[in-house]
Amino acid sequence: MSGRYESRYVRAVDPHAPRAAWIRHTVLQRPGGASARSLWCTVWDAAAGPPGAVKSTPGIAGAHFGAGAVSGRATAGPHAASWELTVADAAPPLRHLPHPLLYRAPLPRTKLESPAPAARISGTVEADSRRLELDAWPGMVGHNWGARHAERWLWLHGIGFEGAPDAWLDLAVGRVKAGPLTTPWIANGALQLDGRRRPLRGSAEVEARPGAASVAIGGLRVRATAPLEQTIAWVYADPPGGEHHSLNCSIAALDLAVDGRTLATGHCGVYELGVRERDHGVPVAPFPDP
Repeated sequence: MSGRYESRYVRAVDPHAPRAAWIRHTVLQRPGGASARSLWCTVWDAAAGPPGAVKSTPGIAGAHFGAGAVSGRATAGPHAASWELTVADAAPPLRHLPHPLLYRAPLPRTKLESPAPAARISGTVEADSRRLELDAWPGMVGHNWGARHAERWLWLHGIGFEGAPDAWLDLAVGRVKAGPLTTPWIANGALQLDGRRRPLRGSAEVEARPGAASVAIGGLRVRATAPLEQTIAWVYADPPGGEHHSLNCSIAALDLAVDGRTLATGHCGVYELGVRERDHGVPVAPFPDP
């Protein structure tokens, strides 16, 4: 039996202040082994300090991840988190890969989609006594799965752009290992602007480091800025063995240039960078995977 992983996640951000929540329900299976379920919770409140994080493996029975509601609890030693969220006003799903057959083919080894690339999230999230009350915060719901993570990846999500309240960006960019070689950067995603969904697919120009990135794809240029003190590194295990560090800031600034226009948000973006190196300078959450 080959290994696999699957992740379902929701993120939401306060449109008025740099506060956000990111919840993940995951399954990891090593080749020939049993499945390990985990619940992950990260909370940002820049005024209160660095992000707070809790992860529970095995995931606690009773956790729920559905189309309209997400709930659960996570405990790990002295750390505890809980969440009760509802999802409303969801945009139609986004399938990042360009053809349905790719979701059934062995390659790419990572499949991804966003059941709700834009939504309004309400409810409560609490992690180690840091509590957020969400009242129709903008956010999204995502889903990815596969047999192996990309060798290196970026995920950019933006919403709440100034002067363009209906716009959103959902873009994954990765380099894939193929034998001894690693592919150039390949992008898949979409930009919603002025009522039109614009696919973003193909080779991309990328400069990426912890705290900042720029991506150019299909007439769009994106610049992401994420304070390192508001970035968290999670350990992501690869099903065949080995691991990455996933560096995530869910209160990142995004600037988009497209069709002669500029869109910007000061803190409603996500900048996630997946790397193998360990000298990235971002504190690692004290939870193994699984």
